[in-house]
Amino acid sequence: MFTGIVAATGRLRSRESFNGDLRIRFEVPEELMAGCKVGDSICVSGCCLTMLDPDATGFSADLSVETLDKTSLGARREGDSVNLELAMRASDRLGGHLVSGHVDGLATLVSREGDARSERFLFEAEQHLARYIAPKGSACLDGVSLTVNDVEDNRFSICVIPHTLVVTTLGSLSPGEQVNLEVDLIARYLDRLNQYDHPDEIGA
Repeated sequence: MFTGIVAATGRLRSRESFNGDLRIRFEVPEELMAGCKVGDSICVSGCCLTMLDPDATGFSADLSVETLDKTSLGARREGDSVNLELAMRASDRLGGHLVSGHVDGLATLVSREGDARSERFLFEAEQHLARYIAPKGSACLDGVSLTVNDVEDNRFSICVIPHTLVVTTLGSLSPGEQVNLEVDLIARYLDRLNQYDHPDEIGA
């Protein structure tokens, strides 16, 4: 599990294709890699990946066909920046919200404009995900825990503070670009439960 509080940014260093899926190498700040080992989970721009071949400079990760279909990682190129967060410890403060790193789909930036010292971003989600996005609810965009401001159909706005603009990749995002979207974990399970007239019918 993660919190959506980005610890650092890294860069995609190399890509290698294997019969339809990919192995990607990421360059990561040395302080983030301290104590990391093979098999550790790390959130890369919202996607939970398994660390392979970690060293002081970074790590590799395999991207399955499912990950390539559901996320933007397959479209990233060498030199592209990514947001990074190590899996939370049981003793950590939960500064954002519960994030699984299981991306539900993509959202497209429609516009961004100044809002005092912050910026207001307007995103358009895939239509089937709109039901999970609520005003003052949480959404994870490219691994960043954010509060939803306004919602209209499948469009929603968020306010990004100066700190987040500087320490994550959101600051360099341009209209038309896509981000990985993970909807609120609780909303996802509530929707599943509501598909049944009686909760005890689940699995029957």
